[in-house]
Amino acid sequence: MIQVTELTKEFKLSRRARREMGPRFKGAKTIKAVDNVSFTCVPGRIFGLIGPNGAGKTTILRMIATMLKPSSGSITVAGHDTRTEPQKVRENIGFMTGQTALYDRLTPTEMVRYMGQLHGMDEARIRQRREEIFELLGMNDFADRRIGRLSSGMKQKTSIARTIIHDSDVMVFDEPTEGLDVMTSRAIVDLIRSCRNDGKTVIFSTHRMGEVKLLCDDIAIIHDGRLFYCGSRTEFEARMTHETYEDEFIHLVGAA
Repeated sequence: MIQVTELTKEFKLSRRARREMGPRFKGAKTIKAVDNVSFTCVPGRIFGLIGPNGAGKTTILRMIATMLKPSSGSITVAGHDTRTEPQKVRENIGFMTGQTALYDRLTPTEMVRYMGQLHGMDEARIRQRREEIFELLGMNDFADRRIGRLSSGMKQKTSIARTIIHDSDVMVFDEPTEGLDVMTSRAIVDLIRSCRNDGKTVIFSTHRMGEVKLLCDDIAIIHDGRLFYCGSRTEFEARMTHETYEDEFIHLVGAA
């Protein structure tokens, strides 16, 4: 489970940053990227963090993954506090971001094996998990090519494979289908569904309403660092005043 409570993240603004961000930030010393956000993600359900670019989604996910520290508030992941037990959190989480940071000279097989070893897995378990994941994501045809020679979609699949190799209970996906073709996106959507079916806690960020409708059990809508809706997708649909998810989302964000 992921429990986020009154989470706030402020960043200091340099003089140059204030100039680049316009007159609204003249004289400001800090900016709130996340402002008093609270929500809960439970096992066996997919939680969608929805918002336009720059809304604060990635900042929230990076705090959950212990890559950033909150300015205030708290986060617990699988019962561990991200401030006081960051290593325990990292042991229980798989985090996939759009910035793959893969080793170009390794093959997907080598990359995934290396990550499994870092998590203390034995060779038999690594091999078993690798075979399951490569089959699920359709990676066998390029499993032994150097990563530097792969397409962006192949690299994204490799990034996901190395993220989930240790079979963690909590999965965090930061816009996992961004910039990918239809076939690769579908494989990743199927992977996220399989995580839910295995009883994992799943949170992913997106600004694509089609993915929300396909995948989400619960959703939170964030804009300008603040939370404007948090609840089940069924409840969201019941209170919609517009015909489509896209129109409702635009209405909520526009009103904000």
